[in-house]
Amino acid sequence: MKRKEFFSTAITTGLVTLGSPFFIRPSLQSKISKPKIVSNSEGKVTNVIGDIQTLKLSGADTGGEMTLIETENVPGTMIPMHVHSREDEIFKVLSGQLEMTVGGETKVLKAGDLAFAPKNIPHMWKVVGAEKCKTILTAFPAGIELMFSELGSLPSGPPDFEKVTEICGRFVVKFLVEP
Repeated sequence: MKRKEFFSTAITTGLVTLGSPFFIRPSLQSKISKPKIVSNSEGKVTNVIGDIQTLKLSGADTGGEMTLIETENVPGTMIPMHVHSREDEIFKVLSGQLEMTVGGETKVLKAGDLAFAPKNIPHMWKVVGAEKCKTILTAFPAGIELMFSELGSLPSGPPDFEKVTEICGRFVVKFLVEP
């Protein structure tokens, strides 16, 4: 049976109704309180030590399962080598170029490319080229948005690396070189 026929038959026979939990991963069924649609212009914008982030989905939205952040940064913006002990991250480039190092491999990612940075694997990134880079960052499980919020509330100007390291350390994120 073809996909379209399957869904048509399943819906007309009552096997599946639109909005049925059949379409939701079982581990999320009890955690997500309601669906959410986020328009392009929506989200909380935060400057996280030069990394301009728009929070699109938080742990509160996803039952703690994941966080989704859109970033748009100028060339030269970077996060030094670091490692997470709690979350896996996926970086998907929408436009521009992002030089990504994960587990010792470095590549320049362009629109459509992505990188997977599993927890406990060192990684870093830097916007390269002549144009801004727009990226989607997805982190599993959620929670890292809380760290980013704290970092974003630090006073403007040159960052206090001791304070940055302390905040990141509480979220079990460790820099492998001084930021």
